[in-house]
Amino acid sequence: MNYKIRLDMFEGPLDLLLYLVKKDHLNIYDIPIAKVTQQYLEYINLMQLLDLNIVGEFLVMAATLMQIKSKMLLPAEELAVLEEQEDPRAELVKRLLEYEKFKQIAENLKQREASQQEVFKRPKTEEAAQSKAFDKQVDKYFEANIFDLINAFSQALKDIPREVFYEVIKDQYTVEQKVHDILHLLLVQTEIKLSELFSKTKSKMEIVVIFLAILELAKMKEIIARQDVEFEDIIMSRNKENIIPYERRDQAHTAES
Repeated sequence: MNYKIRLDMFEGPLDLLLYLVKKDHLNIYDIPIAKVTQQYLEYINLMQLLDLNIVGEFLVMAATLMQIKSKMLLPAEELAVLEEQEDPRAELVKRLLEYEKFKQIAENLKQREASQQEVFKRPKTEEAAQSKAFDKQVDKYFEANIFDLINAFSQALKDIPREVFYEVIKDQYTVEQKVHDILHLLLVQTEIKLSELFSKTKSKMEIVVIFLAILELAKMKEIIARQDVEFEDIIMSRNKENIIPYERRDQAHTAES
């Protein structure tokens, strides 16, 4: 499969570490470094499998985690001497706390900006009113990030029966076709759970292609991926701001054909 995707939505290595800490409700001041390192490397491997654009910072952080892990695995006597000097995790914890603080400040500023945009608005059209009504139905949700999607992708691979991996699949899947299929599905129903989408697949390759199609749709801002409960199932719906432009592009493409 020759398909490389670059994502503006891609977050960095500290985002991934914070995600792993929060997902498993870990104590940020006492990070189980062996467990986190293993999970971090698993995510790196999945990103490489998907041929995503992994910058060197992710690999540098992987090396840092492995170095900390090696220090934590020292014999008890040597580790006690080392901890008298400084906990090997201390610098990493400091960076995570500072980064989390800046992320929270950025989120607060974003919310203030959104509030200001509500002060002076044009009269609502019927379409805008419908969109507002939908927003009220899901007034509280968590926007799924790239790591939520990768986590769902990883779970889908684990849930496929082993025998399916050995089936000969004649059908060929393309990202472009899956993009079209997902958008068509979201015209029929307003939203769909990612787990349901994966459950209908017939092969590992189809899961990979569907996942890349979802990333492409997210990059184009054609869909919104959300979680009603943080770290739970991901629900996808159309981004109402882009529905009309996309349909016009599709009609234009059909006319040209």
